[in-house]
Amino acid sequence: MNSETIFALSSGRPPAAVSVIRISGPRAHEAGVRLARTLPEPRHAAVRILRDDMGELLDEALVLRFDGPHSSTGEDVVELHCHGGRAIVDAVLLALRGLDGLRDALPGEFTRRAFESGRIDLTEAEGLADLLEAETETQRKAALALAEGRLKRIVEDWQARLLGLSARAEAAIDYADEDDVGSDPSLSDDCGVLAAELGAWLDRPRVEPLKDGVRIVVAGPPNSGKSSLINAIAGQEKAIVTDVPGTTRDHIEVPLSIRGVPVLLTDTAGLRESEERVERIGIERARNLAQSADVLLWLGDPEDAPVHDRRILVHSRSDLAERFDVPGDSLAVSSVTGAGLRELLSEASRLATEVLPGEGEVAFNRRHASHVIEAREALQRVVAVEDLELAAEDLRLARSAFDRLTGRAGVEDVLDALFGRFCLGK
Repeated sequence: MNSETIFALSSGRPPAAVSVIRISGPRAHEAGVRLARTLPEPRHAAVRILRDDMGELLDEALVLRFDGPHSSTGEDVVELHCHGGRAIVDAVLLALRGLDGLRDALPGEFTRRAFESGRIDLTEAEGLADLLEAETETQRKAALALAEGRLKRIVEDWQARLLGLSARAEAAIDYADEDDVGSDPSLSDDCGVLAAELGAWLDRPRVEPLKDGVRIVVAGPPNSGKSSLINAIAGQEKAIVTDVPGTTRDHIEVPLSIRGVPVLLTDTAGLRESEERVERIGIERARNLAQSADVLLWLGDPEDAPVHDRRILVHSRSDLAERFDVPGDSLAVSSVTGAGLRELLSEASRLATEVLPGEGEVAFNRRHASHVIEAREALQRVVAVEDLELAAEDLRLARSAFDRLTGRAGVEDVLDALFGRFCLGK
């Protein structure tokens, strides 16, 4: 339980029609009484005249009272719904700063207290952070899926099943010498079923491309029209275009939206053999980017194209006479005339959507996936071994991985970074 009482403006910055000031902690009710003289019944709202300790009128506000643990933070909470002028908000905040035992809240501190009191788990807190940063409707729906506890409920089901498997393993160990109790032959099979289910979830699209953009990499040899294509798609001069091989030394990233899909369009150095040190570094980066791309646009000879699951063979500079012949599997595109650009963007957006989670679906982020991988690997070891004590230890490790996923244990290193993403008053 926190010993300090915190307060902050929890709505947008004034001026506004209404501004909400939230107070949370052991002295929240006392602070509310100091300003409003009396508080309404718990979970009820009432109009009160707010005055500072000198009796100076501050505002006529709607006051709400919540008693812990039945509040958003799990603590005693008071909310002051004031008129939203700057002078009124500043005066109420100043009055609160003058009360003993109160201080301004840090960014994300209200949500952190909700997490620490068990009102929400770490996945729900991550969802709230994502919701505050959401810029598109798809991002908003994905964030809501986390914030509303959908992943939490899925993990709770896995934890319950895992706890049952652990109990069976321990029982088998305790009664290993009893012929009529002894081993549990189906334990390994049931662990395999859960491991397979976790694997299926790990194969689903992740949330990062939805937040950071699907990486579409434009690659090919020098002078194949990569930078011109980048500029044509972006609709402005983002990359330098010359007929000098090796002009692009490092990759250039252009965030934009294609058919409503957030993408990170990436220009790369021309792939060739080079003795020049800086260019060689750029070429190596280009090869790595081509391999890790979500979608690859290849502008070179189709026979030289890297193997890739989501690849478009682009026959660039198709307006030139010597480029009229188009290989059968390639899409003819001209950055000068715009021919083929519409078709290219349509195919690129189609492939990009394969990387994204379905709208409103629960999707893992990197942290979620890392802990689910730990749990799956532990379950797979149970399937592979016959020693019951080793199996019980691996099941304990799997439970520990889920505890870190939900924030029950071992997450201190991520909390400051997470709650630092929140604004004041959240």
